[in-house]
Amino acid sequence: MGSIENGARQAVEKCVKVKKGEMVVIITDQETVEIGNAIKQAAKNITSNIHFFVMENFGKRPLNFPEEIGKILAEADASFYVAQDVKDEGQVFDSPMFKVVSANKKLRHAHMPGITAEVMRSGMCSDYEEVRRVSRLVYEKVRSASKIRVTTDKGTDMTAEFSPKLNWKIYDGDVTSEDWFNLPDGEVFTSPALVNGKIVIDGCLGDYFDKKYGILENTPLTVEIENSRAKKESIHCDNKALEKEFVEYLFKTDENSDKVGEFAVGTNIGLTELVGNLLQDEKFPGVHIAFGSPYPEETGADWDSKGHLDGVIKNPTINVDGEIIMREGKFLF
Repeated sequence: MGSIENGARQAVEKCVKVKKGEMVVIITDQETVEIGNAIKQAAKNITSNIHFFVMENFGKRPLNFPEEIGKILAEADASFYVAQDVKDEGQVFDSPMFKVVSANKKLRHAHMPGITAEVMRSGMCSDYEEVRRVSRLVYEKVRSASKIRVTTDKGTDMTAEFSPKLNWKIYDGDVTSEDWFNLPDGEVFTSPALVNGKIVIDGCLGDYFDKKYGILENTPLTVEIENSRAKKESIHCDNKALEKEFVEYLFKTDENSDKVGEFAVGTNIGLTELVGNLLQDEKFPGVHIAFGSPYPEETGADWDSKGHLDGVIKNPTINVDGEIIMREGKFLF
């Protein structure tokens, strides 16, 4: 395991690739300011043109995206969002921020929601040359797939079908101006055309759920999926508070928040265990799916949702058109 400082240097130098003289924007919060400062220090070794924002300085959270940050972000060359997820902040802060990020065609943006010291010392210290190699191998296996079946000994048995009209994307830590990237990184994903079957989410959930409920190994969440939509009556979890919140998220956010929008394979083989943090755990070698937004601007999907709730499935066997590329969580390359 590395250090926060090593993780920050890798984020700045190897992933975002900050250059001398570039304008860098760092958005952090009070809970995460130690990591924000580490990234600031790593960037200061390269450039002096740095704008550092602490979200609570602009008001109480959930916070509306400040115009002041937006104006500077629109001119930046590189940016880092290094803060914690807060319930109900996605639409009022993240979405407006992403619009500014997308409009700035030169900007290389690293998105690190929910980042922790543990994640900085582990996932951000992975060998990203190896992550890129494995990601490319996975991409070559799945990019033309018509069907992928995922099974686990916990009861997951799901089949996803894919359309050549929808794009597979590689996120391997090589942050470019083409799109914003999550860090730590390591996944290959798309929006599936059709999903049917049962999933048992025994890793963790995204949005604010991971911080609240952690790893779900002892209280897995079971969901049956029919024609790509969760069957409300099938959802079960021994933790009834979690079950209730999960159902509300899927069926009260909007008309598509119960629809599977993402199918992804984690490719960060530097990770050795789940930590209960979606930002990192979704990159763990295995599978995660998300209900809600298919990220249409990336995948080419013709629908969208305000919600996006990931669920990590531990130790899957992945069968791609009859070829097993992972057995019980281990790649067979």
